[in-house]
Amino acid sequence: MKPAPVFDLSVIVVSYNNAPEITSCLCSIQAACGALRYETYVVDNASNDGCAELVAQNFPDITLIASPVNLGFAAGNNLAFAHVRGRYIALINPDARPAAESLAEAVAWMDEHAQIGLAGGQLLDEEGHNQPSARCFPSLLNDFLAISGLAAKFANNRFFGRFDRTWANPAEAAQVDWVPGAFAIIRHQALRQVGHFDERFFLYYEEVDLCRRLKRAGYQIWYQPQWQAVHIGGVSSRRVAGEHFNRHGSQLSLWRMRSTLLYYRKHHGWLIAKLDNLLEQIWHFARQCRNAWFSQRAQAKEKAQESTALRRLLQQAWGDTAGGQRSPPTPW
Repeated sequence: MKPAPVFDLSVIVVSYNNAPEITSCLCSIQAACGALRYETYVVDNASNDGCAELVAQNFPDITLIASPVNLGFAAGNNLAFAHVRGRYIALINPDARPAAESLAEAVAWMDEHAQIGLAGGQLLDEEGHNQPSARCFPSLLNDFLAISGLAAKFANNRFFGRFDRTWANPAEAAQVDWVPGAFAIIRHQALRQVGHFDERFFLYYEEVDLCRRLKRAGYQIWYQPQWQAVHIGGVSSRRVAGEHFNRHGSQLSLWRMRSTLLYYRKHHGWLIAKLDNLLEQIWHFARQCRNAWFSQRAQAKEKAQESTALRRLLQQAWGDTAGGQRSPPTPW
């Protein structure tokens, strides 16, 4: 039998080379928890910038778990899941700063809504602009709308803006498919029921997969804009040397492609995984041809070269994962 929770909330921060951001993140968590009984874990994924040492020196009340290797987001959180003692678990990215009392408000709200397994707050950039904070599950249609630019061009349209819900009023709470793991709260009982993160997802799609499993188990996923956090986004990914970084999505391209295949193969089978990979390859081939053949501008040449590189990465991702069947050895 599991011991009874002794805290209202367990907060987990998974860090990787986040020394510049970690202090403001942890200080904001203290203010966000208010009068809650809470505990905080920092799982440091083998940072080489002194992040773990900084936490150990300046935050003695926080439990530091220093991994000798980079485990990724899913396995890093799972490492802390084995120790948490809260009724709820909050996931906070190291480049996020929750607003004062936001986590205390989240716990109170979750207590009033027993059917909700996981919820996320509103993410804002440093200028106060809204970031995508609630999304629909990935699909071939949603991926096409995103990579074609139609989702961005017709962001206020309910059909074209469906994936990131850009048509919706960000000030209104809503039941959604999934929310980002940058600022989220999970019912511990629900997590025990469906299991921890799938560690095949080294980075990206792990929260999508978890939300899908929670919904299958009968729980709801909600977006609640009453809780806000400033979120820089993609900070750790930018510090990974030698990998293509997509500045529009603040993601490492190859890692995102691998996780996309793992997700589609797990939840939709080989055919959908293959079609999605081909869809993106065909799009980048068309983009490559258009920019290489019909424009002499230097910017167009750069876009053509980028599309060529991304097509190679898509092919590599298919091979690395055996068509979405396996995860490459960690760390990626």
